[in-house]
Amino acid sequence: MTSPNLAFPAAAPTGAAAGGRVRTGRNTELLLLLFGFVITVVLSAASQGALINTIRLDSLVLPLLVLMLGLLAHVLIRIFAPYADPVLLPLATLINGIGVVVIHRVDVPSETDDSFSKFASIGPFDGLGIQQVLWSAVAVVCFCIVLAVVRDHRSLSRYAYTLGLVGIVLVAIPALLPGRFSEVNSAKVWITIPGVASVQPGEFAKLALFVFFAYYLVRKREVLSLASKRVLGIEFPRPRDLGPVLVVWVLSVLILVVEKDLGSSLLYLGTFVVMLYIATERRSWLVIGAILFGFGAVAAYSLGTWLGPFRNFHDRVNYWLDPMSDPLGNTYQLSHSLISLGVGGLLGTGPGAGDPTSVPLPRSDFIVATIGEELGMFGLTALLLIYLLIVLRGVKAGTMARDPFGKLLAGGLAFSVALQVFVIVGGVTDLIPATGLTTPFLSYGGSSLVANWILIAMLIRISNDSRAPGQVTGGGRGNPPPQLQSVATEVIRL
Repeated sequence: MTSPNLAFPAAAPTGAAAGGRVRTGRNTELLLLLFGFVITVVLSAASQGALINTIRLDSLVLPLLVLMLGLLAHVLIRIFAPYADPVLLPLATLINGIGVVVIHRVDVPSETDDSFSKFASIGPFDGLGIQQVLWSAVAVVCFCIVLAVVRDHRSLSRYAYTLGLVGIVLVAIPALLPGRFSEVNSAKVWITIPGVASVQPGEFAKLALFVFFAYYLVRKREVLSLASKRVLGIEFPRPRDLGPVLVVWVLSVLILVVEKDLGSSLLYLGTFVVMLYIATERRSWLVIGAILFGFGAVAAYSLGTWLGPFRNFHDRVNYWLDPMSDPLGNTYQLSHSLISLGVGGLLGTGPGAGDPTSVPLPRSDFIVATIGEELGMFGLTALLLIYLLIVLRGVKAGTMARDPFGKLLAGGLAFSVALQVFVIVGGVTDLIPATGLTTPFLSYGGSSLVANWILIAMLIRISNDSRAPGQVTGGGRGNPPPQLQSVATEVIRL
C-alpha cells in the first residue's frame, strides 16, 4: 500500500539556500573515528599487557580492522549523506570496537586457569573476537546498502503497512516454531538451523514496526490528540481512541508469555507509547502505557504461581527479588554478575585483570558485568554516556526533520536505543528482572549488530535530509517541537 509523502508546510530555507555556507562535518567525523580508534587501541594493549606481561603489535589488529570498517562507512556517508550528523558514526564505531576488544579478552583465561604459555599463544585471529569483526563487516555492509538505497527517509512511509506486516510475522515465527528450533536460555526468540546458523528475527522486526508506528501515528495524530476528561491536570484521551495502544499492549503481553521475552515486550510497548506522546503531546499516553504494562506484569506474575505459560516470568521476578537465594543454581547468573560489579568497584580491576569467565554469557547477555568488573563504575558510566550521546543525537535529528514522519521515526529509533540499554543494564545490575536483550553494538552476535547498524543508517539518513542546504525544516533549527524537547529533557534528567 502506498501513500503520499508526508511533510509540513514549507518553511524558510536553511543553509546555503539562505545565503550561508553549510559545513558538512565530515572532517569532524573522521577525526572522531581516529580518536575512537585510539581508545580501543589503549584498551586492547592494556588488556594484553595485563594478561601476558607484554604488549605486542598484534594488539593493534582488531581495533585497526574495526577502524577500517568505520572508514568504509565514512566514505559512503561522504557520497550518499554528506550533510548527516558527524557524531553518530564515530560513536557506534567506538562501542563496536570496545565490544570486539572485550569479546577477544574474554577468550583469554585468567592466570589461575592455565599456564602462562597458553596466554601468550592466543593471537588476534583466535577466538570469537575476529568472528565479531566479521559480523561487524556484514553489519557495515548492510549500513552502506541502506544508506545507498534509501535516498529519502520519507519513501519508507510508502511501505509502512507492508513493513508492519513483515514485523509481525518476524515476531511470530519463533513462537510458532518447535522449541528445538527457536528456544535458547528459555526464551523463544530465535530461528535456529542446527549446525548452520541462528537468527534473532525480533531485532529486525523492531525496525519494521517502528516505521509502521511512525506512519500510523502521523495519519491518526489529530484523532489521538483529542481529549475527553482532565484528571489531576492531565488530559486523557477518549476511551474509543485507546484501540492502538491496547493492540500493542496485547502484542507485548503475548511476547512476554509465549516467547518468554520480557525485554522485547517492554521495548515494543515503551517505544510505541513514547512515539504516541511525541505525536500528540499528551502526557496521559505515558500514564496509560505505564498502567497497562504494570497491570500486565502483575497479572503475569500472579498467574505464574499456577499457570504454566506464565511460570518463566514468575521465576524471573523471584530471582530478581532475591538474587542470592540460590547462587549455585537458579540465580547463578545474576548473583555472579553482582559479585563481579562489586569486585570492580569504582575504578575496576583494570583491563585484563579481572575474571570475566566467572559470569555466564560474559560476551553477550552479561558483557556489561565484564566491563564493570575491569573498568569499574567510572568506566561503565563512560560507556553509558556514549549511548546517551547516540540517543541525544538521534533526538536532535528528529527535532531538525522537516516532516512529521521523520520526526516520529527518529524519535522512536533513538528512544528504542535508550530503552534497550536501560533494560539490559537494569537486568544485569538487578534494577529490574533480567531480560534476554543484547547490548547494542557491544554484545557478541550478528542479528543485533546488523539491526543496530541499520538503525544508525536510518538516523543518519534522516539527519542528512534535514541538514542538507536548500531544505526546509518543520520546527526550525532553533525551535524544535516541544514534545521532542520534552523527551530530550527527560533523557538528560535520567
